Amino acid sequence: MLLFHLLNRAVKRSTCFHDKGHNAKCGVSGNLYMLIYGAIEIFLSQCPNLEKVAILSVIAAVTSFAYALIALCLSTAKLSSNHEFKGSLMVAMVGNTEATSERFWQAFQALGNIALAYTYCMLLLEIQDTLKSVPAENKVMKRVSLYVVVGTAFFYISLGCIGYAAFGNDVPGNILSGFYEPFWLVDMANVAVIIHLIGAYQVYAQPVFAINEKWIGSRWPTSSFNKIYTIRFPCSRKGSLHLSMNRLFLRTIFVVITTAVAMMFPFFNAILGLLGSVSFWPLTVYFPISMYIVQAKIKRGSYHWFGLQALGFVCLIVTVVSGIGSVAGMVEFLKKARLFHIEM
Repeated sequence: MLLFHLLNRAVKRSTCFHDKGHNAKCGVSGNLYMLIYGAIEIFLSQCPNLEKVAILSVIAAVTSFAYALIALCLSTAKLSSNHEFKGSLMVAMVGNTEATSERFWQAFQALGNIALAYTYCMLLLEIQDTLKSVPAENKVMKRVSLYVVVGTAFFYISLGCIGYAAFGNDVPGNILSGFYEPFWLVDMANVAVIIHLIGAYQVYAQPVFAINEKWIGSRWPTSSFNKIYTIRFPCSRKGSLHLSMNRLFLRTIFVVITTAVAMMFPFFNAILGLLGSVSFWPLTVYFPISMYIVQAKIKRGSYHWFGLQALGFVCLIVTVVSGIGSVAGMVEFLKKARLFHIEM
């Protein structure tokens, strides 16, 4: 939600720089975009399950590829115009104003941001349930996971390396905000991210809704709170909307709370890093590896077993250091930030 707010303002900011020049004061502030985003998500959250919003997943995937490709092309063009590689492999070389320790925290925080992109295990089974039985769901998801991980890794490595080579230590948290021209292409990329976020919220929220409503339904099966009401659209034979008080109130409350939290704590990269660090090791590494060891009957003490344990230990270190860096980033940001106030 916070990124949605930042990107809406990035579009206005980009257009302002194009109209008034790159040295113009184009700061944008306000929480209106956050409220608009929350209203959109409240409406979409009334869809019964992830299968009913499958089109949003397709749109999110297409727009994700689009803005990543645009950012990669813009970074490549900037790198070509610089005629040199900026930045350094040495983290300590950060200029005159930024402390070395702060740079280390930001590097650790970046690990958490990357880890969050690979924390999709909680969605895998939910998506798998929407697939047809032929071919087998597990085979389809195995192939899809391979393509997704390889594609994500390619864009992260390419954009990370080329973006840092183009901007050096001045690379912004949102790399699109580092470009001014062509402004229409930058705006197009920001709009693609906005569309992607609308769908991404539902992809992550729908499994939470499903778990919550299943628990409430099993706890109070006869309650009118769980009863499904059908609202038919006028002048339409097939058009209808299925609602329940459970879905209407609890999903709305969930969206309202997440919107308020996003507006209250305006530090996007640090929050992402913390979420990534907390969820990456247990959900993406530890539990899948443990289940695989049991399923494949890997003997304790074998080379394969030691290899998997070493992988888990390395990922645990990544989780710990990224969590520390994210918390340090939030503490540093709170020294100069105000709640419900985001400047760009």
